[in-house]
Parts: sequence; structure tokens; C-alpha cells
Amino acid sequence: MWLGVITLFPEMFDAVSSNGVFGRAVDNGIISLNRYNPRDFSTDKHRTVDDRPYGGGPGMVMMVEPLLKALEAAKKDAPENALVVLMSPQGEVFSQAKGIDCGQLEGLILICGRYEGIDERFIRGHVDEEWSIGDYVLSGGELAAMVATDAIARHLPGTLGNQMSVIDESHLDGTLDYPHYTRPEKLGLDVVPAELLSGNHKQMSRYRRREALKRTLDRRPDLLTGRVFSQEDRKLLEECFAGCNAAKAVE
Repeated sequence: MWLGVITLFPEMFDAVSSNGVFGRAVDNGIISLNRYNPRDFSTDKHRTVDDRPYGGGPGMVMMVEPLLKALEAAKKDAPENALVVLMSPQGEVFSQAKGIDCGQLEGLILICGRYEGIDERFIRGHVDEEWSIGDYVLSGGELAAMVATDAIARHLPGTLGNQMSVIDESHLDGTLDYPHYTRPEKLGLDVVPAELLSGNHKQMSRYRRREALKRTLDRRPDLLTGRVFSQEDRKLLEECFAGCNAAKAVE
């Protein structure tokens, strides 16, 4: 996958491109990471990329021309019809489903805003989509872009040593992940659930599914709203409700 990032701080991406899962994808040629700094396309000696906003107000606004030239350079290198995305708190919330869909793209260009924002004329004329990673404001789009690209990279064939890691992840089927345990078996009075020690794969699978549903019900019940459940999931949810009611009765 060809990935282009337009950013005033290209060095920030050294952290993700040199470490972890994303770094391995870059090293193995699964992702080609390309960085474009709008300052390199500025026309004055100060490499100016921002100016005061019309109408007044605090802060500065990123100018169209340096951004546009950086985007043109990226498009020249990118595969044809690469998706152009602005990382913005005003955008569509990035999701697991979006990450999976983007794994099918040949090319993706992410634009990282700074200051008070970007001239709206650039957004209207040259951006295909806007993505947000949550309802909060960051100092720039770089961290958001790293989050999105890491999520996308996990679904590219060959990125993970064990592709089952992706299949079992939180949110992939609309539920949160089940709890995980490793050695030692006993930690003080806390022990690993008996189902995971049974050696019975059907029993272990049923336990994990029940706990995933229970965790989702406890922490993110909105993810379950409107879903159509299988007969087995309905039984497991009934067990979750029964356990919850029993705990409340004890209290």
C-alpha cells in the first residue's frame, strides 16, 4: 500500500515507521511511507505556510498554495485515484470498519492540519474525506494520522505474524475483546478462569464469546443496539444478565 502524509512535522512519523507492527510493515515493503512538508513548497525565504484569518480571531490558518503544491507532489508519486483524507476533529469518526475498507486501497494521502485550521477552499476543492479519531482536539493531525494508519496496517496481508490476531480483535464483529490471561496460573487469590484451563476448545470458545458480550454490555452497550443475535449469543447474553442481577442482589 502506498501511503503519503502531508505534514509540517515529518520527523514525527519516524516513531511509528521504525517500531512495532507498522514499522515491520514498512520494513517488509507492505507499506510505502512517503512524507511531504508544505514548507518545502513555500515561495518565500521564511518558508511561510500560514497567515492570519480573515474576520479576525486567535491563531493562524494554513494557506492553500503550499498545501496544494505538496498535495500535487504526493499525487504525482501516488497510485492513480489515491484517496485524499484530512485528519480533522470535524470529520467522520474513524472506525474498525473504515480501517478494513481502506486496506483495499492502493494509495492513501493523509493531510495533517495545524494551527487553527486549514483554508476552507482547499478542503472543498481537494479533500475527499475528513476523519476524526474522537471528540477532542489535538495540536495537529499527526497523532490522529498515526492512529488511523496503524489500524489500517494491521489488516494488510503479511503485517501480522498471526492473522488470527486480527480476527479476534475488539470491534471487528461489533463487540469488545474478551479478557486475556497468561502464566502464572495463580496470582495471589486471583486465578485464571477454569474454562481456559479445561483443554476443551468448545468450552473455551464459549467462555470467550460470553465474556466478550458481557464486557460489551457493561462498557459499550451502544454497540449491541440494533444487532441481530444468533441463538447461541442470545443464550450467552441471558447468562450475562442473570449474572449481573445475581451480583446486584448480593450487594
